[in-house]
Amino acid sequence: MTTPLSRVLRAIDAANAADPTIEESQPAALLYGQRMSAELARLFPDASEPLQIAARGQHVERWLLPRSDYPEGREGYLTWRREQGRRHAERVMGLMREAGYDDETIAHTGAMLRKEGIKRDAETQALEDVICFTFLRHYFAPFAPSQSPEALLKIVQKTARKMSPEGRARALADFALPEPFAAAFRD
Repeated sequence: MTTPLSRVLRAIDAANAADPTIEESQPAALLYGQRMSAELARLFPDASEPLQIAARGQHVERWLLPRSDYPEGREGYLTWRREQGRRHAERVMGLMREAGYDDETIAHTGAMLRKEGIKRDAETQALEDVICFTFLRHYFAPFAPSQSPEALLKIVQKTARKMSPEGRARALADFALPEPFAAAFRD
């Protein structure tokens, strides 16, 4: 018997399977969603259905809005990220509606995907912690050589600031972070 949760997760995976970028022999967005779900299960094994959906759909069809469509620099990047969050929320909310979720659950999932309530809403913060762990576990090492040491330190500091105190403590325990990166997670 299929459940609304399994239908939504399958629909997100089907959408992400169309990503033309291949990473480790599969569509990159599909792999990212699976990594997010695995990290969520590891960090928050009792996660609610809305949080499970938000984690899997966090980058749904991300390739459809390339970063190159926005101006270079911080403002262009932030505008692109906000639009991505809005698009991801709308797409996932539509899939949830099709699966039969109620309006309140759909709205809460959308708010998480738009990153509304970071540091105030426990589930939005949990999603952010999962995002940061997924970045650190799977994307940090390949990304690091493209940055100067100073830029990389700033990225690590920003990542740590987004996380909850519990998330930062767990990151210190889970990852062998060299100084001064580790210091960013202790502050």
